[in-house]
Order: sequence, then C-alpha cells, then structure tokens
Amino acid sequence: MKVLLLSNLESSHTYKWAESLARRGVSVCVVGMGSVDAAQLYAGQSNVIVRSLGIDSRTIKKEIGNVTKLSYLMKLPMVKREIRSFKPDIVHAHFATSNGLLGSLCNFHPFIVSVWGSDVFDFPEISALHRALLRFNLTRADRILSTSMIMARQTNRFTRKPVDVTPFGVDIHEFSPMKRLVHPGIVVGTVKNLEPKYGVDYLLHAFRILSSRNPQLTLNLLIVGGGSQRDQLETLAARLGIQESVTFTGHVPYREIARCHNMIDVSVFLSTSDSFGVAAVEASACGNAVVASNVGGLPEVVEHGVTGFIVPPRDPHKTADAIEKLVLDGGLRACMGSAGRQRVKKLFNWDNNVSQMIDIYDSTLHPQVAPQSNMSRQAS
Repeated sequence: MKVLLLSNLESSHTYKWAESLARRGVSVCVVGMGSVDAAQLYAGQSNVIVRSLGIDSRTIKKEIGNVTKLSYLMKLPMVKREIRSFKPDIVHAHFATSNGLLGSLCNFHPFIVSVWGSDVFDFPEISALHRALLRFNLTRADRILSTSMIMARQTNRFTRKPVDVTPFGVDIHEFSPMKRLVHPGIVVGTVKNLEPKYGVDYLLHAFRILSSRNPQLTLNLLIVGGGSQRDQLETLAARLGIQESVTFTGHVPYREIARCHNMIDVSVFLSTSDSFGVAAVEASACGNAVVASNVGGLPEVVEHGVTGFIVPPRDPHKTADAIEKLVLDGGLRACMGSAGRQRVKKLFNWDNNVSQMIDIYDSTLHPQVAPQSNMSRQAS
C-alpha cells in the first residue's frame, strides 16, 4: 500500500504517523509545509519519502488572510506532480483547511481528511467564507477522521458524513513507569508548550495556593517545554514568590519526554482549549495521576475520580484542591496512576491505533471489507 500524507513536516505527530506506517510495510510520501531542514528529521527512515513545499511554518503563522491561502494555492502544481510521481493508493490530508484544501483541489480519490482541532474549532469562526471552505474540503473527502469524540462532534457541524474517531495514542513501552530518583517532597509538573491556550499561568497560581496551604511540605513545580510565554511565565513565578520552587526546562527533545514525565508525581494539564490531550495520555502511561481541565478532549483521556481529577478551566483554587488531594495521599496517587496506565493500554495503545488506521485504509480501498479494529468509533 502507498499513502501520500499531506501534513506539516515539522510536526512530531506527522513524523510519528510516517514512521509507524512505514514500519508496518506501508510506503509513505510526506508532502507539506516545513523547511528543507525539517525534511532531514526523516533521514534514515526506510519506506518514507519527504517533499517540502518550501513554506516555512514559522513564517506562515505570521501571514494572514489571502496571503496564506495564496501561499498554499501556489504549491498546488507541486503537490499534483508528487502525486503523479509517487502514484499513491490513498492521499491523506492532516488538517482539514490548509492541507485539506490542497488535497481537495488535486481531485485524487480515495481522499482522507484528518481534523486536528483549530481547523474545525477556530477556522470556521473567522467568516462565512472560511466555513464554506471547510465544508468544501469535507465534501471532497471519502473518509473523515478525528482523534477525539468532541472534535468529531464539532466536525459534524459542517458535514453530514460519519467521522471515525482514531485516537492518537502512545507507545506504551516507551511511555511506562521508570525507576524514579529519590527526591525530597513532591514534584507537581506539566509537559506542554508554553503558549497561552495551555494555561500554564493558571498552574503557577494553583501551585502558589497549594504551597501557601502546606508550608510543612517540600513542593516543587516542574514545567517542561518551550514557547513564546516562557519569559512572561518566569516573571509571573517571581511575582508570586514561588520562583525558588519552579524549574523551567525549556524545549526538550521528544526522545526525552518519557523521562520527564517520570520525574513528576502529579501531572497537571490546564488547557483552555485542547482537541485531544496526548500529553495527558503520556503522563497516564507513565503511571502518573493527572489533574486536567474540563475542556476539549481532556475529559475523554482522564477519567474523573479514577485516573485523576477533572477541574473547571481557569480556576486555580479548584485546581489547587485537586492537586492537594493527590499530594497528601500517596496511596491515592499510586492507585490513580495504575488505573491510568491500564486505561491507556486499553484505549490509547499506539500499536492498536496504527492497526486501526491501516484497517481504515484497507476498508477505504476495498469497501466490502469492514475494519477489524474494535477501537473504531463514529460520531454522527
């Protein structure tokens, strides 16, 4: 089977799909925005061809309106050339608007679209034209996929087609409990990009509340990740008087992320919007109890009262209450962490997720054959 992925070359999600499909014997060609240097990330991957459209994702984020659309439309002939050259069995666009538009205009079938979040939540809210463009791309798709039920339901606002839910899970062997360093006290932490929508500022406020309530405890806050808010968040930590207890690691390579999760006792994710919540899945796979905000797909990956606690978004006090329960009760932390790992094994095992995707490809090419994976769900 040959699959052409239209996706951002610089995304770890793209790399993970390309690598995993190739390991299963699928011939993959990845075409998308990202620098030529980004294509080097795939060097050494057998069965994977990479073609950069020459659009730097860091630059295009600064573009607006028709400039961005024109940047993509100018690359349409290149995408068509790659399709003619690679001769795929399936074209699969990751992101319903930008890459979805290129795929739609290529008029290749079977054509699959995976929605990622902002393409169905934010993009259609810009204008009626943007909504029409999204509907057009979804109309052209033979299959539509989503990583969460809430995002699938949102997608069904713009199409009557069924949306298959294909969780973006984790490698349960790579993300697993490790022998932890013995350290005094408790480490509260998060693994997220330092961007406004991930609510790290609310975590800082919650940690200050927690610390002030429990001066007898040695508490540390570990914030793993880089982003545009780092300076602002470091300033906030100093203003709150907790800077001595807070560590900002900056950007960490993906191969080190599992080790970082294992340095944390209580994992916290306070996004104000989040289409799925793969970092929370990673934390649970590592045996951590999780506190997460009640937004997007997070309540789908954290089972309240079983694998962690779901708290209202933008509420440091309720967040501090939940963290405190776990900080003060080691048995509860261990019980929730163990339950979280078992839930990940059942629902978010990456090997099963890849098998489900291949089943979808097979059933798309051979409609009389139903997918065999018992994880396939639909929202309508």
